[in-house]
Amino acid sequence: MAVTPIESRFPVASGRRPWRTFPSWDRSHQRRSRSPRLIFAALAAASVAIGVLTEEAPDLVSPSLMVVPVLVGATLLPMRWLLPLGVLAVVAQGAAVAMTLPASRGIPTVLAFVLIVAVVLVGAQARSRLGMLGSRSESMLIELRERLSTGGQLPVLPGGWSAEVVHRSAHGESFGGDFLVSALSPDETQLEVALVDVSGNGLNAGTRALMLSGAFGGLLAAVPPDRFLSAANLYLLRQRWDEGFATGVHLWIDLPSGRYELGSAGHPPVVQFHAGSGSWEVTTASGPAFGLVDDAHFHVVTGQLLPGDAMLLYTDGLVERADRDISEGLDRLIGEAERLVAAGFESGANRLMAAVSDSESDDRACVLIWRG
Repeated sequence: MAVTPIESRFPVASGRRPWRTFPSWDRSHQRRSRSPRLIFAALAAASVAIGVLTEEAPDLVSPSLMVVPVLVGATLLPMRWLLPLGVLAVVAQGAAVAMTLPASRGIPTVLAFVLIVAVVLVGAQARSRLGMLGSRSESMLIELRERLSTGGQLPVLPGGWSAEVVHRSAHGESFGGDFLVSALSPDETQLEVALVDVSGNGLNAGTRALMLSGAFGGLLAAVPPDRFLSAANLYLLRQRWDEGFATGVHLWIDLPSGRYELGSAGHPPVVQFHAGSGSWEVTTASGPAFGLVDDAHFHVVTGQLLPGDAMLLYTDGLVERADRDISEGLDRLIGEAERLVAAGFESGANRLMAAVSDSESDDRACVLIWRG
């Protein structure tokens, strides 16, 4: 594809600064550069005015009003302007309090205000690391959380098939290290599902899970099913994270026939319900966790889901605890899964999560797929 040179697309007069050819951009840039100064000047004037009014009319104006300019500044000002505003507000309040209150009441009042300003500055400094002001950083995190949650939903399956997925983050946090990616072929005949558990839990693993969910979701559509685990392992190795490993399970199903291929990367075993025998069977798929071994080999098992059969995928937070072996947790999970047979699999993942998940110290996820 031919690429037009940048000089021809954006002509620049010789000897002039490039942005001078964009007067509208130049004016908006100048307005943005002036706006913090104007906001700082207005809030500084408000701080001084509150201090003066506190001295002149202590019965009408309280020193606690000084916190308002600081809170407004935390929303509208970058850190380099917020810090001097906070210092000015502390000085103005200290002067006003010294003139209106005795030392026994004035000193605690000033110390409390200093603590409030310090908390505001620490919060603003944390938000400034994102390069955003005020609530926009929180809004971005909320949007990222919603995207991770939306991406973790299974597609609507064709007639005869149903599925349910349930996520629970450690300690009730908004972000977790467990995530699900899935893809349904355009003709709705093939379903791919990958359930991944990133090392760590809660918010510490949430950022890595967010990055990997996008990458692994792209791999589902980019590589054949039998190469997904190897491609995911290679991607994680290239990240060179200090705490960079994850476990995962990958399931491919041919929906018309029910034939499936299942591979695991250091993940707890998947269990399948056979309607013919009325029993749950533990699969034998195996392989190393993602991000640990070059040229890893993943053992893939094949099988078939017949009408009435079900497949249960989960992460280790559902069956593993510090005070018991994972095999005990797996036995308990299968025991609870047997209760689903009589009641039906509808809302089964929710019921399993409620019955088995008795610890909030780890992220937990459960995926139940069944054929009607």
